[in-house]
Amino acid sequence: MVRIRLSSPPFLPLFLITMRSKSTRTLAHLLLFTLINFSEAFSESDPFHGSWVYDESYPLYDSAKCPFLDPGFDCLKYGRSDKLYLKYRWKPDAFELPRFDGVEFLKRWKGKRIMFVGDSLSLNQHDSFLCLLHSTMPDSKISSSQTEEVARITKFEEYNVTIMYYLSYYLVDIVRKPIGRVLKLDSIQGGHVWTRSDVLVFNSWNWWLRDGPAQPWDYMQYGNTTLKDMDRTVAFTKGLQTWAKWVDASVNANTTKIFYQGIAPNHYNGQEWGGTSEESCLGQTKPLNTSIYPADPPPQLAIVKDVIRKISKPVYLLDITLLSQLRIDAHPSKYSGIGYQNDCTHWCIAGLPDTWNTLFYSALVQ
Repeated sequence: MVRIRLSSPPFLPLFLITMRSKSTRTLAHLLLFTLINFSEAFSESDPFHGSWVYDESYPLYDSAKCPFLDPGFDCLKYGRSDKLYLKYRWKPDAFELPRFDGVEFLKRWKGKRIMFVGDSLSLNQHDSFLCLLHSTMPDSKISSSQTEEVARITKFEEYNVTIMYYLSYYLVDIVRKPIGRVLKLDSIQGGHVWTRSDVLVFNSWNWWLRDGPAQPWDYMQYGNTTLKDMDRTVAFTKGLQTWAKWVDASVNANTTKIFYQGIAPNHYNGQEWGGTSEESCLGQTKPLNTSIYPADPPPQLAIVKDVIRKISKPVYLLDITLLSQLRIDAHPSKYSGIGYQNDCTHWCIAGLPDTWNTLFYSALVQ
């Protein structure tokens, strides 16, 4: 399975410096050239770089027939009349992604448990995944439930495949203390629930920027230090490092596959893609016709890659940032069932999250 790739091996510059003879330095330079070119050749099969192409066979299902949709993602039900955004397929630069096959997935993962852990963007992917599975087996027996710990549990009875959603805004804990609600950047207590799954898909970032009434904590704690606040990217890094330590200490890589959803972008500022500061996702009907997003990726993506790179267990990054940045048209905007005036953070279903799950599916069945 593909992990984080380095553009060139980090040990080689030091290796070259320590070569004393001309012949050994020449050999080392040849080795460096070979490895760099191998890296470039490998990048040609990268599924996360490509462009969006019109495809009349899309969408992959009728969202009106999916019984699992959160109202916040059901754009057609809540008034979106333009449907062109449904007609785009992600085309990697060098190959075609396999089409999502729900029956094939259920057969391969019979008896297994898949859990999405994170905030509402994890729910976005979770709901899309259920819609994709349901569309290929609409008459299958499906049961739904929840527990005090797991917000949603959906079981495809014929194959004994269970899909779950565990709400965790930060992956690390929020605990109540006499001083108030404390976000503990070095503590994960919910992990005992996560390890019951065969596939885990994690996500976190969106809630790290919350403040005011929307902020669900009063203090941050790291070790013996308690603060009223700190730089949110620094806090995110500490929390993600705690998650990485949990993965290495608690996950059995022989029985459990680990994914990280990546950083999903928002589209509130049109200047990022060549528009004006007054523009947002509202009214956008087509993806950007390019394979390069004009603005830089969010800096938190580099943090995610760096943290995952240092985990000893296999972790697959669903590097959805670029392909999602190009989809300025794919948000609910005002077409939401939960009262948003202009939601440029989440994504319509059917829509972009189906591509996230096609990439997820491809990694699981390869």
